[in-house]
Amino acid sequence: MAKKRPQTKAKRPQLTDGEIPVVGAREPCPCGSGRRYKACHGRAAAHAVTELVQRPFEGLPGECDWVALRELVPAATVQLTLREGLPEGVPSVTLATVLPMAWPALRRDDGSVLIGLQNDTASGDISRDLADTLQRALQAEPGTPVQGRRAPADGPRLQDVLDLQAPFEPVVHTGFEFWVPDAENATPEVAASLERANAAAIPTVRLQGVEAAYWCRTPEKNHLRWVMPHPEEQLLDALARLHAAGRSSLGEGTRLVGSFRAHGLTVPVWDLPSEMGAQDVEKPAAEFAERLAEALAAEAPLTADERRARGGLTNRQVTLS
Repeated sequence: MAKKRPQTKAKRPQLTDGEIPVVGAREPCPCGSGRRYKACHGRAAAHAVTELVQRPFEGLPGECDWVALRELVPAATVQLTLREGLPEGVPSVTLATVLPMAWPALRRDDGSVLIGLQNDTASGDISRDLADTLQRALQAEPGTPVQGRRAPADGPRLQDVLDLQAPFEPVVHTGFEFWVPDAENATPEVAASLERANAAAIPTVRLQGVEAAYWCRTPEKNHLRWVMPHPEEQLLDALARLHAAGRSSLGEGTRLVGSFRAHGLTVPVWDLPSEMGAQDVEKPAAEFAERLAEALAAEAPLTADERRARGGLTNRQVTLS
Protein backbone atom coordinates (compact mmCIF):
# COMPACT_ATOMS: atom_id res chain seq x y z
CA MET A 1 0.00 0.00 0.00
CA ALA A 2 1.21 3.43 -0.82
CA LYS A 3 1.92 5.63 2.09
CA LYS A 4 -0.43 8.49 2.78
CA ARG A 5 0.92 11.76 1.52
CA PRO A 6 1.79 13.94 4.46
CA GLN A 7 -0.33 17.07 4.70
CA THR A 8 1.58 20.14 3.67
CA LYS A 9 2.08 22.87 6.19
CA ALA A 10 2.13 25.49 3.45
CA LYS A 11 -0.17 28.40 3.99
CA ARG A 12 -3.27 28.47 1.83
CA PRO A 13 -5.40 31.51 1.11
CA GLN A 14 -8.03 31.89 3.83
CA LEU A 15 -11.56 33.02 3.04
CA THR A 16 -14.38 33.74 5.42
CA ASP A 17 -17.63 31.83 5.07
CA GLY A 18 -19.30 34.88 3.57
CA GLU A 19 -16.63 35.13 0.84
CA ILE A 20 -16.78 31.49 -0.21
CA PRO A 21 -18.79 31.08 -3.42
CA VAL A 22 -21.00 28.04 -4.00
CA VAL A 23 -19.44 25.65 -6.51
CA GLY A 24 -20.20 22.12 -7.67
CA ALA A 25 -20.32 19.51 -4.91
CA ARG A 26 -17.40 17.54 -6.42
CA GLU A 27 -15.25 20.55 -7.27
CA PRO A 28 -12.36 21.66 -5.07
CA CYS A 29 -13.51 23.92 -2.25
CA PRO A 30 -12.58 27.57 -2.99
CA CYS A 31 -11.19 27.96 0.53
CA GLY A 32 -8.01 26.17 -0.58
CA SER A 33 -8.24 23.17 1.74
CA GLY A 34 -7.74 20.71 -1.12
CA ARG A 35 -10.97 18.86 -0.26
CA ARG A 36 -14.08 18.71 -2.38
CA TYR A 37 -16.65 21.41 -1.69
CA LYS A 38 -19.29 18.95 -0.41
CA ALA A 39 -16.84 17.62 2.21
CA CYS A 40 -15.64 21.07 3.28
CA HIS A 41 -17.65 24.29 3.39
CA GLY A 42 -20.48 22.68 1.42
CA ARG A 43 -21.25 20.44 4.37
CA ALA A 44 -21.96 23.37 6.68
CA ALA A 45 -23.93 25.17 3.98
CA ALA A 46 -26.10 22.13 3.30
CA HIS A 47 -26.69 21.59 7.01
CA ALA A 48 -27.71 25.21 7.47
CA VAL A 49 -30.20 24.94 4.62
CA THR A 50 -31.80 21.63 5.56
CA GLU A 51 -31.80 21.79 9.36
CA LEU A 52 -35.42 22.06 10.45
CA VAL A 53 -36.32 24.59 13.13
CA GLN A 54 -39.14 22.88 15.00
CA ARG A 55 -40.69 26.08 16.38
CA PRO A 56 -39.81 28.83 13.91
CA PHE A 57 -42.20 31.37 15.49
CA GLU A 58 -41.13 30.78 19.08
CA GLY A 59 -40.45 34.05 20.88
CA LEU A 60 -42.72 36.10 18.62
CA PRO A 61 -45.85 37.70 20.08
CA GLY A 62 -48.82 35.58 19.02
CA GLU A 63 -46.83 32.44 18.20
CA CYS A 64 -50.04 30.38 18.14
CA ASP A 65 -51.69 32.78 15.70
CA TRP A 66 -48.60 32.71 13.46
CA VAL A 67 -49.05 28.94 13.23
CA ALA A 68 -52.79 29.26 12.56
CA LEU A 69 -52.29 31.82 9.79
CA ARG A 70 -49.55 29.69 8.25
CA GLU A 71 -51.53 26.42 8.24
CA LEU A 72 -55.24 26.88 8.90
CA VAL A 73 -56.65 30.29 7.95
CA PRO A 74 -57.40 31.12 4.29
CA ALA A 75 -57.57 34.92 4.36
CA ALA A 76 -56.16 37.12 7.13
CA THR A 77 -53.82 40.05 7.62
CA VAL A 78 -51.77 41.48 10.51
CA GLN A 79 -50.05 44.85 10.75
CA LEU A 80 -46.38 44.28 11.65
CA THR A 81 -44.18 46.62 13.66
CA LEU A 82 -40.46 46.66 12.85
CA ARG A 83 -37.87 46.91 15.61
CA GLU A 84 -36.04 49.75 13.86
CA GLY A 85 -39.20 51.47 12.63
CA LEU A 86 -40.42 51.85 9.05
CA PRO A 87 -37.90 53.01 6.43
CA GLU A 88 -38.61 56.23 4.57
CA GLY A 89 -41.16 55.68 1.83
CA VAL A 90 -42.70 52.58 3.45
CA PRO A 91 -46.01 53.57 5.09
CA SER A 92 -46.82 50.09 6.43
CA VAL A 93 -45.83 46.42 6.52
CA THR A 94 -48.63 43.87 6.48
CA LEU A 95 -48.44 40.11 6.93
CA ALA A 96 -50.96 38.25 4.76
CA THR A 97 -51.83 34.57 4.69
CA VAL A 98 -51.38 34.41 0.93
CA LEU A 99 -50.73 36.86 -1.93
CA PRO A 100 -51.71 36.83 -5.61
CA MET A 101 -49.68 34.37 -7.70
CA ALA A 102 -48.34 33.01 -4.39
CA TRP A 103 -45.76 35.83 -4.36
CA PRO A 104 -43.55 35.79 -1.25
CA ALA A 105 -43.96 39.57 -0.97
CA LEU A 106 -45.22 42.62 -2.82
CA ARG A 107 -44.20 46.29 -2.70
CA ARG A 108 -47.26 48.26 -3.69
CA ASP A 109 -47.28 51.43 -5.76
CA ASP A 110 -47.67 53.53 -2.60
CA GLY A 111 -44.57 51.89 -1.06
CA SER A 112 -46.41 49.71 1.43
CA VAL A 113 -45.26 46.10 1.81
CA LEU A 114 -47.27 42.87 1.90
CA ILE A 115 -45.57 39.66 3.08
CA GLY A 116 -47.11 36.25 2.22
CA LEU A 117 -46.96 33.65 5.00
CA GLN A 118 -48.26 30.57 3.18
CA ASN A 119 -45.31 29.99 0.86
CA ASP A 120 -42.82 27.20 0.28
CA THR A 121 -39.52 28.01 1.95
CA ALA A 122 -36.04 27.22 0.74
CA SER A 123 -34.60 26.27 4.12
CA GLY A 124 -35.71 24.59 7.30
CA ASP A 125 -36.19 27.92 9.09
CA ILE A 126 -39.37 29.72 8.02
CA SER A 127 -38.53 32.63 10.29
CA ARG A 128 -35.21 33.29 8.55
CA ASP A 129 -36.75 32.96 5.09
CA LEU A 130 -39.54 35.41 5.95
CA ALA A 131 -37.11 37.92 7.45
CA ASP A 132 -35.01 37.77 4.27
CA THR A 133 -38.11 38.29 2.12
CA LEU A 134 -39.17 41.22 4.30
CA GLN A 135 -35.80 42.94 4.06
CA ARG A 136 -35.75 42.60 0.27
CA ALA A 137 -39.34 43.85 0.02
CA LEU A 138 -38.45 47.00 1.97
CA GLN A 139 -35.82 47.79 -0.68
CA ALA A 140 -37.82 46.73 -3.75
CA GLU A 141 -39.09 49.21 -6.28
CA PRO A 142 -42.72 50.23 -5.66
CA GLY A 143 -45.14 48.24 -7.76
CA THR A 144 -43.03 45.07 -7.91
CA PRO A 145 -43.34 41.58 -6.36
CA VAL A 146 -40.45 39.93 -4.51
CA GLN A 147 -39.45 36.44 -5.61
CA GLY A 148 -38.39 33.65 -3.30
CA ARG A 149 -34.78 32.67 -2.72
CA ARG A 150 -32.57 30.80 -0.30
CA ALA A 151 -31.94 33.04 2.70
CA PRO A 152 -28.33 33.39 3.88
CA ALA A 153 -27.63 30.92 6.67
CA ASP A 154 -26.39 33.72 8.91
CA GLY A 155 -29.18 36.14 8.03
CA PRO A 156 -31.55 37.63 10.59
CA ARG A 157 -34.80 35.96 11.67
CA LEU A 158 -38.19 37.54 12.30
CA GLN A 159 -37.29 37.61 15.99
CA ASP A 160 -34.43 39.97 15.08
CA VAL A 161 -36.33 42.40 12.83
CA LEU A 162 -39.80 42.66 14.43
CA ASP A 163 -40.70 44.63 17.54
CA LEU A 164 -41.29 41.88 20.09
CA GLN A 165 -43.25 44.23 22.35
CA ALA A 166 -45.84 45.08 19.70
CA PRO A 167 -49.16 43.20 19.73
CA PHE A 168 -49.97 40.62 17.06
CA GLU A 169 -53.62 41.10 16.14
CA PRO A 170 -54.89 39.06 13.17
CA VAL A 171 -57.85 40.30 11.15
CA VAL A 172 -59.68 37.44 9.44
CA HIS A 173 -61.30 38.38 6.12
CA THR A 174 -64.19 36.78 4.27
CA GLY A 175 -62.23 37.08 1.01
CA PHE A 176 -59.06 38.37 -0.61
CA GLU A 177 -60.12 41.95 -1.42
CA PHE A 178 -57.11 43.11 0.62
CA TRP A 179 -54.98 42.12 -2.37
CA VAL A 180 -55.95 45.30 -4.20
CA PRO A 181 -56.35 48.84 -2.82
CA ASP A 182 -59.69 49.39 -4.58
CA ALA A 183 -61.41 46.05 -5.13
CA GLU A 184 -64.73 47.64 -6.11
CA ASN A 185 -63.16 49.31 -9.14
CA ALA A 186 -60.84 46.44 -10.11
CA THR A 187 -60.41 45.44 -13.75
CA PRO A 188 -62.52 42.50 -15.02
CA GLU A 189 -59.45 40.23 -14.94
CA VAL A 190 -58.62 41.12 -11.33
CA ALA A 191 -62.27 40.83 -10.33
CA ALA A 192 -62.45 37.33 -11.86
CA SER A 193 -59.28 36.28 -10.05
CA LEU A 194 -60.66 37.53 -6.75
CA GLU A 195 -63.94 35.72 -7.34
CA ARG A 196 -62.13 32.42 -7.91
CA ALA A 197 -59.97 32.87 -4.80
CA ASN A 198 -62.94 33.84 -2.65
CA ALA A 199 -64.95 30.84 -3.84
CA ALA A 200 -62.18 28.48 -2.67
CA ALA A 201 -61.80 30.04 0.80
CA ILE A 202 -63.36 28.19 3.74
CA PRO A 203 -65.40 30.59 5.93
CA THR A 204 -63.31 31.12 9.06
CA VAL A 205 -63.75 33.18 12.24
CA ARG A 206 -61.28 33.81 15.06
CA LEU A 207 -62.87 33.45 18.50
CA GLN A 208 -62.70 36.49 20.77
CA GLY A 209 -62.85 34.84 24.21
CA VAL A 210 -59.81 32.55 23.90
CA GLU A 211 -56.48 32.80 22.10
CA ALA A 212 -55.75 31.32 18.66
CA ALA A 213 -58.99 29.35 18.28
CA TYR A 214 -60.55 29.39 14.81
CA TRP A 215 -64.06 28.26 13.85
CA CYS A 216 -64.57 27.19 10.24
CA ARG A 217 -67.44 25.92 8.12
CA THR A 218 -67.17 23.02 5.67
CA PRO A 219 -69.96 21.47 3.57
CA GLU A 220 -70.42 18.51 5.94
CA LYS A 221 -69.91 20.05 9.38
CA ASN A 222 -68.22 22.87 11.22
CA HIS A 223 -64.93 22.64 13.13
CA LEU A 224 -62.99 24.41 15.84
CA ARG A 225 -59.21 24.30 15.43
CA TRP A 226 -57.37 25.67 18.44
CA VAL A 227 -53.59 26.23 18.41
CA MET A 228 -52.25 25.77 21.95
CA PRO A 229 -48.86 26.81 23.39
CA HIS A 230 -48.50 24.05 26.00
CA PRO A 231 -45.79 21.35 25.70
CA GLU A 232 -47.17 18.51 23.60
CA GLU A 233 -46.84 15.69 26.14
CA GLN A 234 -48.38 17.75 28.94
CA LEU A 235 -51.24 18.88 26.69
CA LEU A 236 -52.02 15.36 25.47
CA ASP A 237 -52.12 14.13 29.08
CA ALA A 238 -54.53 16.92 29.98
CA LEU A 239 -56.77 16.27 26.98
CA ALA A 240 -56.77 12.55 27.82
CA ARG A 241 -57.87 13.27 31.41
CA LEU A 242 -60.77 15.38 30.13
CA HIS A 243 -61.67 12.93 27.38
CA ALA A 244 -61.78 9.95 29.75
CA ALA A 245 -63.98 11.94 32.13
CA GLY A 246 -66.39 12.91 29.35
CA ARG A 247 -65.43 16.58 29.65
CA SER A 248 -63.56 17.17 26.39
CA SER A 249 -66.53 18.25 24.24
CA LEU A 250 -67.78 21.77 23.60
CA GLY A 251 -71.42 20.92 24.15
CA GLU A 252 -74.11 18.69 22.70
CA GLY A 253 -73.28 17.30 19.28
CA THR A 254 -69.60 18.31 19.49
CA ARG A 255 -66.62 15.97 19.73
CA LEU A 256 -62.86 16.23 20.18
CA VAL A 257 -61.68 14.22 17.18
CA GLY A 258 -57.91 14.54 17.32
CA SER A 259 -55.20 17.11 16.72
CA PHE A 260 -52.66 18.51 14.28
CA ARG A 261 -49.00 19.00 15.04
CA ALA A 262 -47.73 22.17 13.36
CA HIS A 263 -44.46 24.07 13.79
CA GLY A 264 -43.81 22.60 17.22
CA LEU A 265 -47.31 23.25 18.60
CA THR A 266 -50.38 21.06 19.03
CA VAL A 267 -53.73 21.98 17.47
CA PRO A 268 -56.74 20.11 18.96
CA VAL A 269 -59.71 19.82 16.59
CA TRP A 270 -63.41 19.51 17.41
CA ASP A 271 -66.25 18.52 15.12
CA LEU A 272 -69.24 20.83 15.53
CA PRO A 273 -72.83 20.56 14.29
CA SER A 274 -73.43 22.42 11.03
CA GLU A 275 -75.85 24.78 12.81
CA MET A 276 -73.25 25.77 15.46
CA GLY A 277 -71.73 29.11 14.46
CA ALA A 278 -68.71 30.95 15.78
CA GLN A 279 -70.74 32.92 18.32
CA ASP A 280 -72.31 29.71 19.60
CA VAL A 281 -68.92 28.20 20.46
CA GLU A 282 -67.51 31.23 22.30
CA LYS A 283 -68.92 30.33 25.74
CA PRO A 284 -68.22 26.56 25.52
CA ALA A 285 -64.64 27.30 24.44
CA ALA A 286 -64.08 29.64 27.41
CA GLU A 287 -65.49 26.99 29.77
CA PHE A 288 -63.26 24.34 28.20
CA ALA A 289 -60.22 26.59 28.72
CA GLU A 290 -60.95 26.56 32.46
CA ARG A 291 -61.28 22.76 32.52
CA LEU A 292 -58.07 22.42 30.53
CA ALA A 293 -56.16 24.64 32.97
CA GLU A 294 -57.18 22.33 35.82
CA ALA A 295 -56.17 19.24 33.85
CA LEU A 296 -52.81 20.77 32.93
CA ALA A 297 -52.09 21.36 36.61
CA ALA A 298 -52.83 17.73 37.58
CA GLU A 299 -49.75 15.72 38.53
CA ALA A 300 -51.18 12.25 39.25
CA PRO A 301 -50.23 9.46 36.82
CA LEU A 302 -52.80 8.72 34.13
CA THR A 303 -55.31 6.02 34.95
CA ALA A 304 -55.90 3.06 32.63
CA ASP A 305 -58.91 4.81 31.05
CA GLU A 306 -56.91 8.00 30.60
CA ARG A 307 -54.03 6.12 28.98
CA ARG A 308 -56.48 4.54 26.52
CA ALA A 309 -57.94 7.96 25.77
CA ARG A 310 -54.45 9.34 25.24
CA GLY A 311 -53.59 6.51 22.85
CA GLY A 312 -56.69 7.27 20.82
CA LEU A 313 -55.83 10.97 20.60
CA THR A 314 -52.24 10.21 19.62
CA ASN A 315 -53.35 7.81 16.89
CA ARG A 316 -55.51 10.53 15.38
CA GLN A 317 -52.74 13.13 15.37
CA VAL A 318 -51.62 14.48 11.99
CA THR A 319 -48.37 16.39 11.42
CA LEU A 320 -48.70 19.43 9.14
CA SER A 321 -45.09 20.60 9.35
